[in-house]
Amino acid sequence: MTDAFIDIPGVRNFRDAGGIGALRRGVLYRSGSFHTLTEDGARRLKALGLRTVIDLRSTFELEVWPDQRHGLDHESLHLPTLPADRGDIDRPWPEDQVSLYPFMAETAGPSLAAVVRRIAAPESLAVVVHCAVGKDRTGLTIAVLQSLLGASDADITADFLLSNIGLGLDRGPVPYVDETGAERLSRPVGAELLASSLAWIHTRHDSVPAYLRHHGVTEEELEAVRANLSA
Repeated sequence: MTDAFIDIPGVRNFRDAGGIGALRRGVLYRSGSFHTLTEDGARRLKALGLRTVIDLRSTFELEVWPDQRHGLDHESLHLPTLPADRGDIDRPWPEDQVSLYPFMAETAGPSLAAVVRRIAAPESLAVVVHCAVGKDRTGLTIAVLQSLLGASDADITADFLLSNIGLGLDRGPVPYVDETGAERLSRPVGAELLASSLAWIHTRHDSVPAYLRHHGVTEEELEAVRANLSA
C-alpha cells in the first residue's frame, strides 16, 4: 500500500492528496466520512493540524451519518457536490457510474468554487475533503485541486485510483447499505471515469481555472490556493 495512506481509526480511505505537481504534503487530505471516527482517530487528526473539514455529502446523508468530533475544534463546511433536489436540473439524474462523472462536472461547479474559496484562506489548513467513502465526489474535487497545482493527468489519475485499494475495491465490487437503508454495490473506479469529468470541463471551459472562473472564482483566489498549497 502506498505511503499516501494514513491510519485514522474509524475513517475509511484517509490519505494525503499531496506529493504530486506543486501540491505539498501535509496540507490537503481526502477520505471517507467521519461518522465512525474514534477518539483515537480524533487524536491522530489533531496531530495532523486539522483546521477544516469539507463535507461533500447530501443533507440527508449528514442527518443519517453525522460526522463525529470527539472534542476536535475544526471548522466544518457542508458543500454538497450533487444538486439538493432532482427538480433543480433539466436532464436525467445519473443512474450509474459512467453517467455520474460528466454529470458531476456539469453540476458541481458551485461546490468546487466554494471549496477553492475556502482553501484560498491560509487559516484553513490543514484541510480534509470527504464524501461518504472518499471515492467519487471527493475524487473529482481533489482532482480539480491537484490540477490547479500543476499535477499531470497521469499523476492525478493514479491518485484517484488509490481509492480502490483504500476501500478494498481492488478485488471487485463490495456490498453496502446506503443512507436510505437500501442494499447496493460499491464499484471500483476506473481511469475513464475521471477522464470523462475532466473532458467535460475542458470541452466546455477549455481549462480547470476557466471552469472555476465561470463559477465566480477570481484570479486572486486561484493564486491564493496555489500559494497556500504549493511546496
